Amino acid sequence: MLNDSQKWLLLAVMLTTGFLIYLLAPVLTPFLMAALLAYLGDPLVDRMEAKGLPRTVAVVVIFVLLLSVLAGAMLLLIPALQQQLASLAKALPTYIDWLQTHLTPWLKQTFGVDAALLDWSMLKSAAQKNWLQVGGAAGGVMSWLSSSGMAMLAILANLVLIPVVTFYLLRDWDHLVTRVRELLPRKWEGTVVQLARDSDTVLGAFLRGQLLVMLALGAVYSLGLWWIGLELALIIGVVAGIVSFVPYLGFIIGILLAGIAAMMQFHEIYYLLLVALVFGVGQALEGMLLTPLLVGDKIGLHPVAVIFAVMAGGQLFGFVGVMLALPAAAVIMVLLRYAHQQYQQSKLYADP
Repeated sequence: MLNDSQKWLLLAVMLTTGFLIYLLAPVLTPFLMAALLAYLGDPLVDRMEAKGLPRTVAVVVIFVLLLSVLAGAMLLLIPALQQQLASLAKALPTYIDWLQTHLTPWLKQTFGVDAALLDWSMLKSAAQKNWLQVGGAAGGVMSWLSSSGMAMLAILANLVLIPVVTFYLLRDWDHLVTRVRELLPRKWEGTVVQLARDSDTVLGAFLRGQLLVMLALGAVYSLGLWWIGLELALIIGVVAGIVSFVPYLGFIIGILLAGIAAMMQFHEIYYLLLVALVFGVGQALEGMLLTPLLVGDKIGLHPVAVIFAVMAGGQLFGFVGVMLALPAAAVIMVLLRYAHQQYQQSKLYADP
């Protein structure tokens, strides 16, 4: 047990760490991204090293593989997403006209809503204006970046810094972990190491396993919607895959967006059945194959806790807070489990 002075010291360390993260958030972003990539790649490097490959050679192989996958994904997805966003902007007035033709009579018949309350022309002009503003804002950002040498230099520095730091962290990951373990007080080493292993199990299962599940579901939804001919297949599939870290949320959002897009594009109920089939197949694959195979039952992070952690981290520390949210949530959950076990073994709980 900690005495009073140790408790105050621990509290001071935690407050100081939080304050430093707040102050250094702009500088920490590339280092945290590099640490995330190194954490995801370390198990692969360990496996290759266990097969007799030198650590540095294994790091180079995994490093090149990670960069190739990221670069390939960006080259494939970004142009396709831009094209679909452009087609969505062009078709937006048509979608609003369809809603005016079909939704207004249904609202009046079902809920008695007066058609005069909905000003569709104002909605159409506002939508077009906002899309133009988005395009203008994007152009303004690019113009600002091209005219601001310091901003461009900072972006290029981060693009160079992230892979360099990732390489060195991957190479020295096990050594760094060993050095940190050597700094632990001897009487706490066993407990802290066990808690760290439990945190790594939870966090590793979530980051590695759930990330693969999200990628697989995004691919399944996008390919399925593309198969039925939906123009916005990639956008809806990507969105549904990203939010699928919360159980059923990706399915609900995806099927709603795809259903609305299918009705506006095809105007036939038959395509709603095809959309339901695509998301039903995706949900079945997630429940029976993807989650048991890639994630297992070791996460223990409640979906509400995940959402709160991400939102709270973003509110407190911005993008850095979002990146730190899940590791912090995993560690806090493991500590709460440990505290619960200690409480059940205490005299306060067990004394008859």
